[in-house]
Parts: sequence; C-alpha cells; structure tokens
Amino acid sequence: MHMVLLAPWAGPTVFCLYGSCIREWHGRRCPEQRSAARPIPMVTWAPSSRGKFYYITLLRDPVSRYLSEWRHVQRGATWKTSLHMCDGRTPTPEELPPCYEGTDWSGCTLQEFMDCPYNLANNRQVRMLADLSLVGCYNLSFIPEGKRAQLLLDSAKKNLRGMAFFGLTEFQRKTQYLFERTFNLKFIRPFMQYNSTRAGGVEVDEDTIRRIEELNELDMQLYDYAKDLFQQRYQYKRQLERREQRLKSREERLLHRAKEALPREGAEEPGRVPTEDYMSHIIEKW
Repeated sequence: MHMVLLAPWAGPTVFCLYGSCIREWHGRRCPEQRSAARPIPMVTWAPSSRGKFYYITLLRDPVSRYLSEWRHVQRGATWKTSLHMCDGRTPTPEELPPCYEGTDWSGCTLQEFMDCPYNLANNRQVRMLADLSLVGCYNLSFIPEGKRAQLLLDSAKKNLRGMAFFGLTEFQRKTQYLFERTFNLKFIRPFMQYNSTRAGGVEVDEDTIRRIEELNELDMQLYDYAKDLFQQRYQYKRQLERREQRLKSREERLLHRAKEALPREGAEEPGRVPTEDYMSHIIEKW
C-alpha cells in the first residue's frame, strides 16, 4: 500500500502527483514538479508488484495558512523551479507575472504580499486540488471570472470527496483517528495539537484578517465544506467502531454462556439415588 500526499498547504512542491507522475515513479525518482490537477480517484492501481496508491491530503485554516506562507516567503523561500505545467505547457509571463524582482521576495511586508494580484498564495488550496484545465489553466481570459471561480471550487470539492483520506491540521487527534480507522494502521504515539506556528506568532488587526479572507474566498468556502465532510466521516467511523464493540461484547457474552453450559471436567454424571426402602431390603438379604 502506497499513499500519495497532496499538500495544498505546502505550495507547488508536491511529490508523486496523479497518474502520470505515479507511473514515472516506478522507473525513477519522483519529479518535484506539479502538473495540472485532474479528477482524483480514491484508489489508483499500480503494477502488481507495487500494490496500490491512496490519495490523501491535509487542509488548513486559510487565514493561518496564508500568514504562514507569507512568513515563509519573507524568509527567502521561492518556488522558482515549479513549472506549473497545465495541459502540456507552462504559463506565459503574461498569464503568471512575478510578484517581485530579483532572486527572492525576502523581507516583503504583509501589505506587499497581499497587494500582488498574481500571488499564488491566494486560494492556493482550491487551486492545488482543482482541475485547472477546466478553466484554461492560468489564462484568466478563458472564461469569466465568476464562472472560473465556481468551476475551480466545485472541482476542488469533488476531488476532496474522492480522497481516500483527508485531515485538518486544526484537528490533529481526530485526523489521527480517521487515518488509523481508514487504513487499519496505528501510529506509535498520539498526535499533538501545536497551535504555536509561524502564523500564530503574527499579530494582525480585524481589517487585515478580513482582507485575507477576501483574497482567499474560495479557500474559505472549501474549508467550510471540508470541515463538514470531515465531521461526517469522523462520526461515521465512530459509529462503526461502537457497532463493532457491541458485536464483540455480544459474541463474548454468548461464548461465556456456552462455556458455562458445558459439563465441568471431573464432575459425576447425575444418576438415580437409592431410596431408604431399597437399602433396607439389601441389608435384610445379607
């Protein structure tokens, strides 16, 4: 069993994405380049000796994720090596202009980060999970903006539903439980809920938070949908677990009763007890 982690919170560097990359993985090291997302099946069969691949991902609160990426970029991180391949080609400079000049965007302020209209941090989780070919990839003039946004959101939701498993970083324990119940695996130790992150150390006012939410409107909708779907899956697994426990308890009770009904080892079989008249008759004969 192999698991393919699709990491919409991590930027464009995603390992072993979708069918074409999985096929390449069998012959050589998996490339760290992201192709345009396609509809995701829950399970992809690999060559017989390799088993099968399960698609999984983790989603994060959009505001926290956005602030975390800003701090990451502020420290000098870039994704220059990402080709953003879609339908067999990379986007033109006109379709995807850079947000900065020079080698990186280190030292950028949050305001500068938010002001770039081409910033791929905006709605990153939806874009990383959606089928970009539905909207002409990075060509924003392919279809009207409103229709483009809805198609991307619907595609991301569909692909999320098709995941064998997905978790939420804000719910670590439930994420661990769902993973273990889905794949029948146990982690060595319980997950810890760490709220002290790069995003957690950023103090922003309410106006800035609202601006980030506006820039990530699609991600906000996707995350609301994901939380609801996540809770449904969690409750379903809990119900299954309780049902299994009830069945196990019932079987144990039946087994216990069956053992009690068996004759005990060494116990005498019940027979006819001689009466007093019969014993007197025997004594008189002697």
